Amino acid sequence: MPSPDAVVLKGVREEPTPDDGLRVLVDRLWPRGVSKQRAALDQWAQDAAPTTALRKAFHSGELAWPQFVDAYRAELVKRPEAAAAVAELRGRALTGRVTLLFAGHDHLRSHARVLREAILGTPDPNLP
Repeated sequence: MPSPDAVVLKGVREEPTPDDGLRVLVDRLWPRGVSKQRAALDQWAQDAAPTTALRKAFHSGELAWPQFVDAYRAELVKRPEAAAAVAELRGRALTGRVTLLFAGHDHLRSHARVLREAILGTPDPNLP
């Protein structure tokens, strides 16, 4: 499994830095107001993002954060394209740093934290 410092989280609007390593956008939708040049992406892993239905349920308040985390964890295992994306990102993290970029403003309740947990293969004690 990759070391915890091999997978880091960063808002897509934050400045790119040389120590970011592989910069991967992990949102299903392109972030508003961010140009491709500004994002400085190496990869866009849409298959690793929550499904549209799950994302909408969480943002509408239909799902609370703990229920969203459980549902997204299940998606990352059960959806073949999501599981493949996690495996590919895990492989990349074994050879260098991977920075998961996301557009949300809430860094504590971001799907990227759940995805990082899946890539590392170890539970995040700060997630429900």
